[in-house]
Amino acid sequence: MIHPQAILAPDADIAADVAVGPFAVIEAGATIGPGCRIAAHAIIKRGAKLGAGVIVDHFAVVGGDPQDLGFDCNLASGVLIRDRTIIREHVTIHRATKAGGDTVIGSRCLLMAGAHVAHDCILGDDVIMANGCMLGGHVHVGDKAFISGGVAVHQFCRIGGGSLTSGNAVITEDVPPNALAHGRNLLAGLNLIGLRRRAVPATAVAEIKRAYHAVYATHGACATLAQVALATNEYTTLEGKEFLNFFLGGKRGRFASPE
Repeated sequence: MIHPQAILAPDADIAADVAVGPFAVIEAGATIGPGCRIAAHAIIKRGAKLGAGVIVDHFAVVGGDPQDLGFDCNLASGVLIRDRTIIREHVTIHRATKAGGDTVIGSRCLLMAGAHVAHDCILGDDVIMANGCMLGGHVHVGDKAFISGGVAVHQFCRIGGGSLTSGNAVITEDVPPNALAHGRNLLAGLNLIGLRRRAVPATAVAEIKRAYHAVYATHGACATLAQVALATNEYTTLEGKEFLNFFLGGKRGRFASPE
């Protein structure tokens, strides 16, 4: 049901069963998939594309211009939010800075109240961002990562899948997959509880542990140590290989290190 006081552009593409609350705004060029719910006072900007069953709560803004002084507001870009993601109150998600590009939020994500996703970020599936999290531009977040309240993530960082970042952490370096991050670029081991909850096989968990120690137990460049470990061909699980391969990419230089 669309409230009569909702403000909808005539050429916005809105599925027939979408619910839109009073004073919500859906701009021209926005696409709203079936089963979506847009709460009162939410704003869906041009170029935003919502999949099926997406919920956008009160005062959230999806598709706002990047906070970049050099950005040309006439450039056409957007935000893509995949199926069954929940966007809570006052969340802001900014559109991409590249023509035709999208800031991407995966399926079944939960962005809690006041979270911010800057331009060109890419979030995988089942990501949870707690209240007041802030992602700088071009941040990549892997599947099933959990970012606790008040966390600030520097632009171009990577947050590995399955990792947990504790509240109010400051992240300016990459967080490895399935790791526990806290403070300022500190690790506290692996997210073993998360691995258990996701029913990751014991053989894979054992390899992740071995890979973690291979990278961090001795002093040296993480990327080099990861290459040495991979060259042994002793890692056979996808999870173990993914942990090591994570260190071979990225733009932030040195990776988060243990205390």
